[in-house]
Amino acid sequence: MTRQNPSLTEPQYFILASLMDGPLHGYGIIKAAERASDGRLRIAVGTLYGALERLERAGLLAADHEEIVDGRARRYYRLTEDGTEALGREALRMQQAAAVVIGRSRDAGAAPA
Repeated sequence: MTRQNPSLTEPQYFILASLMDGPLHGYGIIKAAERASDGRLRIAVGTLYGALERLERAGLLAADHEEIVDGRARRYYRLTEDGTEALGREALRMQQAAAVVIGRSRDAGAAPA
């Protein structure tokens, strides 16, 4: 990827992926990312909100709406068009990188000619 399209970190990737089905609030994003990674990725609250701020500044997600729950504001985030494109590029990059290793693993088991 170019400097203009840097790779996403794993938390950023799963944060954006969690928003593919529609807007979510912070706790919803944390739980969706945990489910999507089969529990492997557990995003801490501080990490989440720092990442959300950076992703919003980069134009990859945007605040969608807020609601008041138990007297507290709950902000929902949504993917932007740029976020959807970045997520797709990152998925393709990871798929291509995995194909190199998977292909070499298969070749390693073959007898030399």
